[in-house]
Amino acid sequence: MKRAGFWIYGLLAAFVLGSAFPFYWSYLVASRDSGMLTDRLPPLIPGGNFWANAQRVFDSVEFWKALVNSVIVAGSVTLSTVFFSTLAGFAFAKLRFRGRDPLFLFIVATLAVPTQLGIIPLYMSMADFGWVGGLWAVMVPNLVTALGVFWMRQYTVDAVPFELVEAARMDGCSMIRVYWHVCLPAVRPAAAFLGMFTFMTAWNDFLWPLVVLDAGNPTVQVALEKLQSGYYIDYSLVLAGTTLATIPILIVFVALGRQIVAGIMQGAVKG
Repeated sequence: MKRAGFWIYGLLAAFVLGSAFPFYWSYLVASRDSGMLTDRLPPLIPGGNFWANAQRVFDSVEFWKALVNSVIVAGSVTLSTVFFSTLAGFAFAKLRFRGRDPLFLFIVATLAVPTQLGIIPLYMSMADFGWVGGLWAVMVPNLVTALGVFWMRQYTVDAVPFELVEAARMDGCSMIRVYWHVCLPAVRPAAAFLGMFTFMTAWNDFLWPLVVLDAGNPTVQVALEKLQSGYYIDYSLVLAGTTLATIPILIVFVALGRQIVAGIMQGAVKG
């Protein structure tokens, strides 16, 4: 097998450095004061003010509450989306029932509808339920997504052979057991990717939480917006909050990224 050359490794290293530089720059500014941005040659070594700026973040807005709210919302939405999407993907890929294809086409067609068109009727529905201002209004509309169903259906078609499903059924497994013991292990890499993507999307969501939540019950992105809502923007303060808000995403990326790589390597070994 031909080994990758120097230019390949150099290109990969450049991509890694380019991807990591925005996070490093955020931490660099957060560890100093905003005056560094006006320097002709900004320093490239972090200062010693990060924890002081982080403390100012918690003093300026309800950042602890925002972090807890975002963890609850993103975690609940991620678990629900992965569960329902894998379940629906298994049904659309391996089960035969009347109206299966038109229903799947309808689900895919909803991807063409902009999210902004549904904000007003969705807000009215949340008001009717009495959920405006609470986290239920953010979580319930996102418990399952059309993109997640489409993604898992497409992956399940090739990852779970019909013969394996039929063999499990002949052994006396119910469809729920087939889904749990046959489908889920086979689609683990795709489910991990969907979970990572869903968590990042829910964590970074700004518009809908801004519309439906009370000012005293924010998520992280709404709290970060409050840090820069004044006439003068303290970028050290804002980027300190941004750095703190990025840490949970990095943790999820590391945890689920290992599952994705492990599933790919397992498939490669089997192949």
